[in-house]
Amino acid sequence: MIIDEKKEFLEELINNISDGVYFLNPDRVINFWNQGAEKITGYQKNDALGKKCAHSFLDPIDEWGTKLCDDMCPALKTLKTGKNHHLKAYFRHKEGYRLPVSIKFLPLNNSQMETVGAVGIFSNDSPKLTMPQRILELERMALLDVLTQVGNRRYIEIYLKSRLEEMQKYQLSFGVIFIDIDKFKDVNKVYGIKTGDKILKMVAQTISNNIRFFDFVGRWDDDKFLVIVTNVDQTRLDFISNKIRLLAAASSILIENKLVNITVSIGASLARLIDTPESLSKRVQQLMLQSKKSGGDSVSLELKT
Repeated sequence: MIIDEKKEFLEELINNISDGVYFLNPDRVINFWNQGAEKITGYQKNDALGKKCAHSFLDPIDEWGTKLCDDMCPALKTLKTGKNHHLKAYFRHKEGYRLPVSIKFLPLNNSQMETVGAVGIFSNDSPKLTMPQRILELERMALLDVLTQVGNRRYIEIYLKSRLEEMQKYQLSFGVIFIDIDKFKDVNKVYGIKTGDKILKMVAQTISNNIRFFDFVGRWDDDKFLVIVTNVDQTRLDFISNKIRLLAAASSILIENKLVNITVSIGASLARLIDTPESLSKRVQQLMLQSKKSGGDSVSLELKT
């Protein structure tokens, strides 16, 4: 009776923390999934229990798009070595987008100090955690794209003009990334407009969850998005652009038991002192079209000489 009461108390305690927590047996099968894990990932307990190492639904990857559930599995390392392992990864949320998390695996030992399982503890690293008030404010001012929950075209134009004025006054550099979903018309034609809307939301959330809280993303038009990143050089702009490209390609939604994913074409450029909103947006769109012409799923970066 006392053991049962302790178990209930422990489960209640773990369920009331904000971090995600799950337990793995020696075969890496999930046998506990707390409410924090449900809230962060969108997957309920019934979606997770009995699944092996979260491979079939969370599909964790690193920032280079490398899958972490095979030879690089940190849980497997903990089970084999009995030591803690910590890393940053990108989970696939139930809605399909990629979510940055910090995750730590700890060994579960029996009374003989043999490792008989592992516990994974993860937290949401998304900058969106600090933005709910900002989203409400944008909605009130009619600057929010209702479908994707990012800034709309009007807000992009206001924000871009403001950043250019700031750069010209204070010499604060920034870059612009123009993103277009490859073959989006085909997605709508094959799977329907409702699925197309889900894809748009998935891409928007992947982008907004994986840029810094002081950077900006907005929906330019239809299947096109524009990202403004501050205080970057050419190398950093290239890295961020390719990170978005990789994470977008690694996102997917489940339609009739089939995973549907997309790729994106990207054009990116640092702003110039002589730029206007029109010249800068036109330049990154032309760079994006170069990526399209090369077959898509690529980044065209203006090289600064």
